Amino acid sequence: MKTVELVCFDMAGTTVLDHGEVGRCFAAAAAETGLKVTREMIQPLMGRAKRQVFEILWSADLGEVHPELTQCVDMSYSAFKRILEDHYETEAVEPSDGCLECFAWLRESGIKFCLNTGFYRQVTDIIVRRLGWKDIVLVSSDEVPRGRPAPYLIHRSMMLIGVEDVRRVVAVGDTPSDLRAGKNAGCGWTIGVTSGSHTHDQLAALPNDGLISTLADLKEILS
Repeated sequence: MKTVELVCFDMAGTTVLDHGEVGRCFAAAAAETGLKVTREMIQPLMGRAKRQVFEILWSADLGEVHPELTQCVDMSYSAFKRILEDHYETEAVEPSDGCLECFAWLRESGIKFCLNTGFYRQVTDIIVRRLGWKDIVLVSSDEVPRGRPAPYLIHRSMMLIGVEDVRRVVAVGDTPSDLRAGKNAGCGWTIGVTSGSHTHDQLAALPNDGLISTLADLKEILS
């Protein structure tokens, strides 16, 4: 316990309840802008910076050197932002199972925590406003050089909070990108949540330091 200084949580699917809504927003934006994809193509990309998802999908469709690649990515990403923001402004936004209890335990234990996300800042602010969460450090994908699986979301969080030893940091998320980012950052613990976008078996195939069904189980691992 004494060695843990900071817990970096993902948002959608980890601390924010998600029943595939973000994936459906991707699919809707793709359909609207003529990008031919399936949910099976989108799902492995969950957790990444959202514009990067469209870069990957359009590159696979058109080729990486196509002259209209950037234009197509911008078009799909713009549609996605509109659809996503409308979703979070109009639909119910709820914390995931065990999230609030986990936050309370961390505060009681004197452990700092923050939120990292593949979302951009505007929609991140919408979500935390709808949830009524205040005084939590947030780092969005548009605030770092590159989103997950790069380590920069975690490293920026450490900088903002004042934690120097990444071995005392815990990364928690529900996607392969979350787990890879935690390992790439050098975190002392990288924990997968199996009630989000990926199953236990899918996350178990990746390097990790524990898998939990809800955030209520994090206490047991860290204790």
